[in-house]
Amino acid sequence: MDNVELLSRIQFAFTIAFHYIYPPLSIGLGVCLVVMEGLFLKTKNKIYEELTRFWVRIFALIFGIGVATGIVMEFEFGTNWAVYSRYVGDIFGSALAAEGIFAFALESAFLGILLFGWNRVSPRVHFMATVLVALGSIFSALWIVVANSWQQTPSGYRIEGKGMQARAIVTNFWDMVFNPSSIDRYSHVLIGALLAGSFLVLSVSAWYILKKKYSLHAQAAFRIALWVAGVSALAQLFTGHRSAEVVTKYQPAKLATMEGHFDQSAPADMYLLGWVNAKEQKTSGLKIPGGLSFLVHQDFKAPIPGLNSFKPENRPTAINFVFQTYHLMVAIGMTLIALTWFGLFRLYRKKLFETRWLMQIFVFAVFLPQIANQVGWYTAEVGRQPWVVYGLLRTSDALSQAVKAEHVLASLILFTLIYVMLFGLFLYLLNKKIQHGPDVANNGETSSRMNPSFLPMIE
Repeated sequence: MDNVELLSRIQFAFTIAFHYIYPPLSIGLGVCLVVMEGLFLKTKNKIYEELTRFWVRIFALIFGIGVATGIVMEFEFGTNWAVYSRYVGDIFGSALAAEGIFAFALESAFLGILLFGWNRVSPRVHFMATVLVALGSIFSALWIVVANSWQQTPSGYRIEGKGMQARAIVTNFWDMVFNPSSIDRYSHVLIGALLAGSFLVLSVSAWYILKKKYSLHAQAAFRIALWVAGVSALAQLFTGHRSAEVVTKYQPAKLATMEGHFDQSAPADMYLLGWVNAKEQKTSGLKIPGGLSFLVHQDFKAPIPGLNSFKPENRPTAINFVFQTYHLMVAIGMTLIALTWFGLFRLYRKKLFETRWLMQIFVFAVFLPQIANQVGWYTAEVGRQPWVVYGLLRTSDALSQAVKAEHVLASLILFTLIYVMLFGLFLYLLNKKIQHGPDVANNGETSSRMNPSFLPMIE
């Protein structure tokens, strides 16, 4: 790997990792907004309206920064990855055009009503705008995942041209859209987004509860987000298993990397934690002997192709990195299941909000879904190497020929400085909105007398 390739990969990884903080938050928060405003329409309780107005302002902040940071990556395709852009242009052009027409336009068109239509349209029309903005963000993620999934499991295409002029042409649009991994990967990404957004609501609400500010509003929002997070955390277990089955079938080298399995054909262990020594081709740690074989074939002794089954040039190089990111993602996923369902159990026992230590955990648990989303993408993308389009185009062949290492390094430094400032601004504005809180009288206690029975409705 030369310096241009390494720096270009680092630059793109950095920009997409920073961008990927925001879309999952907007998707998950959009679903929570739909529930909050739907409960307002059903109960006519002002607390739900005040909650929706408050979280809409935070949604707008997240949406704005997400759009701004997403534009940068599209330029990087042309500046750093010209061969790749030519190769996948027809595929990505179709998917991204669909994203713009069917998703981003829908989301943007009704965002104005969501933000400024409270006193200009009827409550039902405003609720419909909230639903459509949430759907727009969900559809937007669909087309982005479709484009990325095609790189993992290409289908519905033919190759025209040779060498540096080769390009993939769509032969069947729906085969391209419903490639072997798109639906399973999309469901996994979507559930991760629901967890990210709901845990943001849980974190802020738990902080209000600990500070005894906006208590009734915080408890109502916490209940809503806890149900979204609890169901999503459990669903993520199944979507993750389905994604792993696709990897097993179409990307066996990635599967072997995820579990540090080297033997050419032998039963594969499942590690709970460990360390991979790629040089010695040895993995050590806490494991279930034959566990991976059982998950794949329901047989502890069934052989699994290891990394030695593939030519060295076709294996991922960062084996331990993929191993660690994958296992960190799984560990966080299991933690989220335990945390949310313990919270639901305490809610059922009507002791949730008196458990201060649990509220303190939820304040800081906002980082867990974000970390899981990030390391999940690292697992998928680094584990796909050395291919940028699996089995068709190598990452080393996808670079722009005119770009020099010093150009990439200079832009990477500038991006880092700008994104650090942008992230600082985001945290400042987010904190300012959280400190301000919902616009209510008497710290939220007046609204509770309008309908004192509203809280049990979502228990």
